[in-house]
Amino acid sequence: MSNDRSKPWFAPKRYGYGAGLPITWQGWALTVGYVLIFIGVINFSEQDKPGSNFMSVVGMSVFVVATIAYILICAAKTKGGWRWRWGGKP
Repeated sequence: MSNDRSKPWFAPKRYGYGAGLPITWQGWALTVGYVLIFIGVINFSEQDKPGSNFMSVVGMSVFVVATIAYILICAAKTKGGWRWRWGGKP
């Protein structure tokens, strides 16, 4: 049985720095989960009462933490890691 823990979830970008599209179901699940958190934060923040920004602050905090976690996981699970690429073989 292969070691799925070391299998990359994202393809590298052909040009630039960072990750490209997900290449496994885990990568797609992570991306969909991140988008759902974003939508949830928007809906949660819209419930704020006039004159109060508590839910907006909580929502923004959740979004910042989710974004940091998403970036760190993407960086760790990208095939070949994150580095600058000029269009050759990924």
